[in-house]
Amino acid sequence: MNVNCALRRGAWYRVARIRSLEAILDVNRKPLVVPNYLVQIVTQPPRRWSVVPRPKRARELPAEWGPHYGVCPACRERAALRGRPRRLECVRCRGEFDVAWDEGYLLEA
Repeated sequence: MNVNCALRRGAWYRVARIRSLEAILDVNRKPLVVPNYLVQIVTQPPRRWSVVPRPKRARELPAEWGPHYGVCPACRERAALRGRPRRLECVRCRGEFDVAWDEGYLLEA
């Protein structure tokens, strides 16, 4: 789902509160209210690279990265996903992790 609600794609935010129709997230030490159907609550951080569809108006991402980029599960560094790699090493933290190409949100697109 392509919704602009002032959150970075692939980022992780602390959930301050959940209500019946909304979630209140801690974004840069400020509360941000978003519809709760946009939030996936997990008890542990990911162990695989998150695959993020390129936003339509992305200005900070290099054009040569193509339609997707990855977010490292260890340090949150962004990286190009050239081709369709199964594993990827992070240039920042040097961790090597699988790439989560099978996430449901990618299948919906």
